[in-house]
Parts: sequence; structure tokens; C-alpha cells
Amino acid sequence: MASDTELQAMRTALEAARSTARTLPNPRVGCVLLAPSGEVLAVGAHHGAGTAHAEVDALQQAGDAARGATAVVTLEPCAHTGRTGPCVDALLAAGVARVVHGQSDPNPEAAGGAERLRAAGVDVEGGVLAEDAAALNVEWTFAVTHGRPFVTWKYAATMDGLSAAPDGSSKWITSSEARRDVQRFRAEADAIMAGTGAVLADDPRLTVRDADDLPLPYAQQPLRVVVGESRIPSYYRVFDRVAPTLLVQTREPDEVLSKMVENGVRHVWLEGGPRLAGGFWNAGLVDRVIGYIAPAMLGSGRAALEGEAATLADLRPIDLDDVTRIGPDIRIIGTPGRAPREEMP
Repeated sequence: MASDTELQAMRTALEAARSTARTLPNPRVGCVLLAPSGEVLAVGAHHGAGTAHAEVDALQQAGDAARGATAVVTLEPCAHTGRTGPCVDALLAAGVARVVHGQSDPNPEAAGGAERLRAAGVDVEGGVLAEDAAALNVEWTFAVTHGRPFVTWKYAATMDGLSAAPDGSSKWITSSEARRDVQRFRAEADAIMAGTGAVLADDPRLTVRDADDLPLPYAQQPLRVVVGESRIPSYYRVFDRVAPTLLVQTREPDEVLSKMVENGVRHVWLEGGPRLAGGFWNAGLVDRVIGYIAPAMLGSGRAALEGEAATLADLRPIDLDDVTRIGPDIRIIGTPGRAPREEMP
């Protein structure tokens, strides 16, 4: 059983992982090295693809002091070679005596690290604060276990459920506070996707911007994905040099997601418009919904979603995870339910 010192170290490792910027397509991971006396030798974290994994980051900080230490890691150490070598090999080479990890590695390509460590004589304990550790990487875990990216659909609408006026105009339904809030969520995805209709109508950047509405550096930008067969003029902002852009000339969601897999995408942030969102919704491929509801009415216009419902029996429930006021607007975060809603008496 993990000691109190190891539990505290795991909490520190979790905090180190949370403090990192977007690491996708890799998971967020934190690692704390403890001396046999319980002293903290190093706190490491993974900072993105191609950089040192959390265990290696901590080992490099600790140097020779890592021999005989305990490594407390939020995710089971990997056992495969990708852009960097296996963390298992690094831990064994450093002479670590014990490994305590949170979430077991769900990635079939990287799993098996705990078994390899035990086979080499290292004391291993898993499942420590496992739920907290798994919460770090919900989207990544989904992607590696389902073989497709996690899809978050974001929309903005009036209280009567409309996302655009009859003439197609939609800027801006929600407040500047809501739009700033969106940037934080965009930054957590590794792809931002919109349909050609929305791009032609609004000429969006589809980038992550800072508090002054300036785009972040190219290296920090998610992939921009434009879906559909309509031609987008080359002078549109989605083709600027602020971020990479991928054109996918189909509206078949399965084909779109296959392209995402080919490009290493784990978490897709889906924005505008109602047709593309409806395609993913109808196919059951929306995994999270984030809606920003403005305290206003249009009375007529375009709905936020083009679905296929014919009767109330097609009503699909949303399991609410969070309801928060953002400026004058309300932000609702939920998970689409899979079971039909029970009949009301």
C-alpha cells in the first residue's frame, strides 16, 4: 500500500501534469522522485511530443541520486519506443527501486511497463489515485482505446436555440467573455474543425489567441481542419501562416476522423456550422457538448444543429457536467446520453 509520503508525492505529480501546456497527441504526465528517506529529489513533467517524458525529466534533474529512489508517476511508465525511448529502460538504468503509478497505460502500443519493471526486480504498485490520474487525460485515453479522436462540439446560441440570423450573420451572439473562455478550451485540443459553409460565412481564424486577441505562436497552435467540398478562396484567414491547415473534402464523419487519426489527432474541437455538427451528432460521434447560451432571442434563423429527429421519441438526453455563468452568458458542458430518455408521466 502506498505510504502517506507517496500519496502526497502523487498529488504533487498530478499538479505538475496539470500545469503543463497542451501535450497532445501525448498524455499529460507528472513524476516525483523520492529518496529512501522520503525527501523529494525531483519533480518532472512531460511538455509535449518530442520532449522528455516526465520520468526522464525527473531522472535528469536527480542524476545519481535517483539510484534506490521511488518514482511516483501519474501514468504507468511506457514500454515502447516512439520519438523517445521507453521510460521503463530509463528507470531501470537509473537504478530506481520502486515505482508507484496512478492510471494504467491504456495504449496497447505502450502498455506493459509495470510487468517489465517487476520482471527486473523493481517493486511496483499501481492504481494510486487512479481516478485523479485518469481525469488528466480523458480525451487521450478515449482516443487510444477507441481508435478515433475524442470530439468536443462547441456552439453558441440564443435562448431560443438559434446560432445565426436568417441572413446567416452570427457575429457575435455571445459576449467577449464567452469568446475568451472558448480560447482556453481550444488550447486543450489538438485540432479545431469547421465546415466550409461556416468558413465561407464568417472567415474565422480557427486559432488559439491570448487575452489581447493575438494568435499564439505557430508551435502552440492546434491543426486547423476545414471539412467539405466547397472551395475556400486562398485569401481567407484559415490559410494564413499562423497555424497549419488541413482540407478534408468530404462530409462523411468516419472519413474525416480517419484523416484525423492519420495526422495523430487525439482531441477534435468542432465548431460551426449546424450541418457539420449535425453529421457528427447523427452518427453518434459527439463525445462532449459545450454550449454558450446568450440571454437574447432571435425568433427566426438557423438552429445550432441540423439533426434527424422526427418525434419526441428521438429526444437525446445530455448528462450535465457543469453549468457556469460566463459574463452575461451561460456555459453548459455535458455528455451526450446513450440511452433514450424515459417517458414523463
